[in-house]
Amino acid sequence: MRLSCPTLLVAAPASGQGKTTVVAALARLHARQGRKVRVFKCGPDFLDPQIHAVASGAPCANIDLWMCGEADARWRLAEAARDADLILIEGVMGLFDGDPSAAELATRLGIPILTVIDGAAMASSFGAIAYGLKHYRPGTPLSAAFANRVGSDYHAELLKKSLPDDIRWMGALPRDDYAAMPERHLGLLPAAEIADLSARLDRMADALAKTDAAVLPPAVDFADAPPPQLPPLLAGRTIAVARDAAFCFLYPANLDCLAAMGARLTFFSPLADAALPDCDAVWLPGGYPELHGDALAANRPLWASLAAHVAAGKPALAECGGMMALFETLADVAGNAHRLAGLLPGRVAMQKRLAALGMQEVALDGGDAIRGHTFHYSQAETPLAPFARAAKKQGASAGEPVYRVQRLTASYLHLYFPSNPVAVAGLFTA
Repeated sequence: MRLSCPTLLVAAPASGQGKTTVVAALARLHARQGRKVRVFKCGPDFLDPQIHAVASGAPCANIDLWMCGEADARWRLAEAARDADLILIEGVMGLFDGDPSAAELATRLGIPILTVIDGAAMASSFGAIAYGLKHYRPGTPLSAAFANRVGSDYHAELLKKSLPDDIRWMGALPRDDYAAMPERHLGLLPAAEIADLSARLDRMADALAKTDAAVLPPAVDFADAPPPQLPPLLAGRTIAVARDAAFCFLYPANLDCLAAMGARLTFFSPLADAALPDCDAVWLPGGYPELHGDALAANRPLWASLAAHVAAGKPALAECGGMMALFETLADVAGNAHRLAGLLPGRVAMQKRLAALGMQEVALDGGDAIRGHTFHYSQAETPLAPFARAAKKQGASAGEPVYRVQRLTASYLHLYFPSNPVAVAGLFTA
């Protein structure tokens, strides 16, 4: 059985060109017209998917040929194609950046590519860039181009005339500082922190409605690929998941994976709750603990509750920001030190430059590797010896250390649970 749905991958020659803006505007435009829109994000990303979820009214999943795997991407797209009216995929970085890249994903799956190019400071070079993206690797299914941050109708016409005959002009968005999404050091602000997000999305959708990009793309056929059948390794177990403004980096697929293995998920806020909910295991995902140091430091009852959980031999997983909150002190970028959980000896300090970025995988407890990524601006100093160490995808050097205190596992790694559900279940069992 083959499933068919209009599908488009929106890419760019580099980051910062406006592809998130265009994808979000497209999703909001078609959702307003009553269509069921499903958006996917290439590669590891927690922030863009939050914007797309608001724009489309449906969760935005990640797909990546290495971290998630081709089979994972195929069944998620097939599942979406069963009842969606439009599938949009946002690329990552530049079209050919990364290995495998967004271009390879589109080529393998036969998905047409729309390239978004910031045209603010160019004219005929717009066509040269689009031509290069299409012909750099033979067979790349780039079919159309869209200009962002255009100064006038005349400017847009210059860009349009520069395109070669085999690349369609899909229109342009004007320069609009209000429509741009606010950012901080890890990327866009979380959707919940953008008070006027809905108004921004509607403004962009209104502008996009006047362009050819508003027309549904061609239908793409997807082979029927049912989701994997996961063993009930977490049946009867309750996992408490931290989720608030300080801990907001969660892949929807990770939550779905835990639930598919039988776990009952309950959520709590380290910023607001005085104790853990009744649970068998705890998951502290990443986020921005450095921006909430005072509030986290003040919530001593919550950290005492977590310490009692760990002391009882119950499992916990802390990823990136979740791990940062478990050290004795956390220093923000201004150097202000906050006394935090103290479950891990040592300190962690923010810095202004990037500390680590990239795909990694790690094998724990003698099992197969779990894949994920790392992206952080802090450095940890601890006397703890690593329990394990991740391997970088490129294999050139060692990756992030993983620490283990009783059944608490902590690392800078953001794990993609569906890459190895059995190993992940082991992290949440005694």
